[in-house]
Amino acid sequence: MPELQRLRADHAPDLLAFERENRVFFAASVPDRGDDYFTDFATRHEALLIEQAAGTCHFHLLMAGDSGEVLGRFNLVDVADGTADLGFRLAEKATGRGLATSTVHHLFTLCTTAYALTALRASAAVTNTASRAVLTRTGFVPTGEEVQLSGKRGLAYVRELPAEQRP
Repeated sequence: MPELQRLRADHAPDLLAFERENRVFFAASVPDRGDDYFTDFATRHEALLIEQAAGTCHFHLLMAGDSGEVLGRFNLVDVADGTADLGFRLAEKATGRGLATSTVHHLFTLCTTAYALTALRASAAVTNTASRAVLTRTGFVPTGEEVQLSGKRGLAYVRELPAEQRP
């Protein structure tokens, strides 16, 4: 059974492998990270951990229970005033099984109980039907705002988090 884990320093090798193995798959629906991302991965990973320690971001990995392999990333960034931006990506071999949807639902609990968030924002390219479907299935609603995602037309979404889930 996959497990959502908060990003740690020792995740770096597995996370780098995940990003390398899925680079072409990801580039079909989201902007490519570029070669510098991979070259400077250790420095970037360390910077993410510093941001997380400061409370401005919360990074999570979906790990395969049997192998410890990274199946996905689920990130909450720009945390401020009870809100954050959600971003996620799932390994190609992990798609089509409802993992993104179930993990986003699980993340809602963390958002309210651990991070004191009351709402999430997200955006997805119009052509990224899989991410848009996950957002819709998990209760995100389009705001009507169009956004540019690395030159691609995208849509903005918002999801209020129910008060009954808050501490």
